[in-house]
Amino acid sequence: MISKDNLQQFSYLFDETIMNDISNVAQLKTFRKNDIIIDIGQELSHIPLLINGNIKVLREDNDGNELLLYVLESGDTCAMSLTCCMAKSVSKIRAIADENATVIMIPIEYMTKWFNTNESWRSFILQSYQIRFDEMLETIDTLAFMKMDQRLFKYLTDHVKLSASTSLEITHQEIAQDLHTSRVVISRLLKQLEKEKKIELGRNKIIILDF
Repeated sequence: MISKDNLQQFSYLFDETIMNDISNVAQLKTFRKNDIIIDIGQELSHIPLLINGNIKVLREDNDGNELLLYVLESGDTCAMSLTCCMAKSVSKIRAIADENATVIMIPIEYMTKWFNTNESWRSFILQSYQIRFDEMLETIDTLAFMKMDQRLFKYLTDHVKLSASTSLEITHQEIAQDLHTSRVVISRLLKQLEKEKKIELGRNKIIILDF
């Protein structure tokens, strides 16, 4: 059981009935930066509602290389985990805390039950599907139509919007993993962006000057 205070940010989405139900059956969990919340091949028993922090949702190829699909923010849930729960299949994504995060974990049996009986929950789930679908389309468009330097700068500016800070504490290797390329390529392109006065490079830190 969790306190209703933890659900206040969802009060404009959910009616009183579903707020009470979530409070009674959900668990509250905290994760540190880089903790794996959901892993590929995992049998899912809960779906996450993010209270605070950011969560990266990734796919992995046969060689173990990761590709960033989208980032969850406060108030979001993961549509890919919803799909796996409804299909009763194992997870096809990896969800990693991009920063310290607090998550409400709801047992999967309630997800379907509430979808069939509660309009506010059903609307939330359908809206979440639409938002995540649009974000994945944007990811596909980025891969298909943008050059790597454009993808990199978009990645950096998207992170600025998520963190509300123009100073990003991130390594070249972390960026390379998210963009499915090599650290050498990222380092070269970052130096190019610095020459164009779009960013300023520091030790494990990037300051965005133009966005």
